[in-house]
Order: sequence, then C-alpha cells, then structure tokens
Amino acid sequence: MAFVRRTQPQPSAVFDSYWQFAAERQRIYRKRVAGHPPPWTGDRILAEFRFTNPYRAADRVSQYLIRNVIYGARFEWEDELLRTLLFKLFNKIETWQLLESSFGEITTKSFSVGHFARLLQTVRDGGASIYSAAYIMPSGPAGVRRPSKHQMHLELLERELKDGLAIDLANAKSMEAGYQRLLQIPGFGRFLAYQFITDLNYGPTLSFSEMEFVIPGPGARDGIRKCFISLGGYSESEIIAWVAERQASEFARLGLDFQDLWGRPLQLIDCQNLFCEVDKYARVAHPGFRGHSGRTRIKQRFAQSRKAIEQPFFPPKWGIEPAPTFTPARPRDPVAQGAPANLFEV
Repeated sequence: MAFVRRTQPQPSAVFDSYWQFAAERQRIYRKRVAGHPPPWTGDRILAEFRFTNPYRAADRVSQYLIRNVIYGARFEWEDELLRTLLFKLFNKIETWQLLESSFGEITTKSFSVGHFARLLQTVRDGGASIYSAAYIMPSGPAGVRRPSKHQMHLELLERELKDGLAIDLANAKSMEAGYQRLLQIPGFGRFLAYQFITDLNYGPTLSFSEMEFVIPGPGARDGIRKCFISLGGYSESEIIAWVAERQASEFARLGLDFQDLWGRPLQLIDCQNLFCEVDKYARVAHPGFRGHSGRTRIKQRFAQSRKAIEQPFFPPKWGIEPAPTFTPARPRDPVAQGAPANLFEV
C-alpha cells in the first residue's frame, strides 16, 4: 500500500496564545494551591474573566465528584456508576448535597425516583435551579413527555441500570466502546457521552487511557477554528491528538515553563477543554478571529478570593501526589514571543 503524506495543519496567530494561555492559567492554579495571595497573574484577561483550569480533573466540580462522590467510600461498581451519573446529570454540587442530606448515602438501595423527584420539584417550586449551567442537559427523546425534566432523567437512569449498563461498561474493551454504549442512551449526544465516560473513568473500576479517544465539543470546535487557518488532512479529533503529542515541543518553542499536574502531561480531554477556553480568551486577545458560534464577549467575570484551594485529590490510580509548592517562572514578554500587541488590552 502506498504511503500518503497528509497535508499539515496551518496554525493561526491564536495558536501561540493556546500555549501561553495553558501555561499562565496552570501557573495561576499552582499558585492558588500553594496558598499564594492574589494577584496571581499579570495577564489582564485571565485576571478579569473566569476560565477553567487546563486540567479538567482539577476544576471545582470535578474535584468534588472525584473526592466525595466516587471516592467518598468504597462502593460496588453499580453504586459507583449510579452515583457518578446521578451527580453528572445535574452537575451541581448543591443538588447532590441536598439529596444526600435528605436520603443519606446514595446507592442503588437508597435511590428512589419518586422520592428524589418530589424533593427536587420542591426546590424548583421555590425558584432555585437544580441543574448546572455548564452545559445544557437535553429534555429527552422527542415525543416522550414527563411531568418534569428531572423526573425524566431519574427514570432514564433507573431504566439503564436495570437494562445492564453496569455490565456493558465493565465489559467495554476501550474508552470508545464505553462511549458508544453511553451514546445509545436516549438524549445522550456525542458531547455528553464523551464527558460522562471521562467521569466514569476517574473511578477505580474503569481504567482507560485518556490519550486513547477524544470527541470535540462545540466550544472546542470554535477554538480549533480560531487556532488554525487550515486543518490540512486532519479531522478535529485528530487535531486535538496532534496538539497533545506536540505539547512539550510547543512549550519549549515559546520558552514557556509549563508547570504540569505534578508529572502528568495534558491529556486529550484537557487539550479539548483548552480549545474551548482559548475560544473565549481569543474573543478579547484576538477579536478578529471568529469561531462557528460568532460569540464576541466573555460572559463570566472572575472574583478573586484570598481563600486557598483545598489540597487537590486525584484518582489514586494516577499516582499523583500534589505538593503545595510553586516555582516562579522567568518573566516573559508576550509581544516578543509572537503574541499580538493588544494581548493585555481589555
């Protein structure tokens, strides 16, 4: 078979900002873990607006999921599955805390669609939100009506557990196979199925590599469009893998001291998330570049707090031992490194 060389991607001016953003945002995270007082950065965009951490597992909601929902105690796989998906269906810490404070430790034995749905309806009737705004949960299959969206999700989870979801996922030979099984669940699109298999993979039962498989979400697709003039012969998923493989050389090329997750390099899920975040960052740093959505403003602003971040906790199988230490990197000149002169103009 003849070897066909693929056309290489053509990065745009935003591509350098992808790496500069990753390095500076991670430096902020490491400073906060170490208990350094603000200000944590001289980048006015990062200081003014809210962005997630470069590593998905380091974000607040993921940390709560890993520490409290998955590893809060020793659970059988079916309980671990139930707890993880129940938490992620709402993706809101306050909703989980309400359910546990009302019904005790959540397992397949204590899970009750009726009781849970009535409590959540009471919260909604009081005007409070039970879903996170991080991403929109679908209301379910077309033509299927339920008294409420949350009751539909609870019933869906109960039905999937009865239909052998735990066995199917435990027998999955790859992360993509697990993703494909979740994709069969009514209302679970490509983005949600990929996010949920990633969350389930944090637990002790599944052990897929995060470098095995990736699905770009809508925000990541916008970021990719801004970072590349042309993808060449690569798909969007392949571009994310291409970026992940080049991370060490790209940080070195720009003279950036990337302080990783205590020995863990960026994984595919992290590079995917970084494309989503650089899409937002570029709305200010590179306003001339447009994504698919056409959004031009960053909605969420960052409120500084002097409170130190709780000591991070990651899946024990990763072998990460966070140390609350911080080594300042040498000062950098964004303009000298190829960034636009208006990088810090807000």
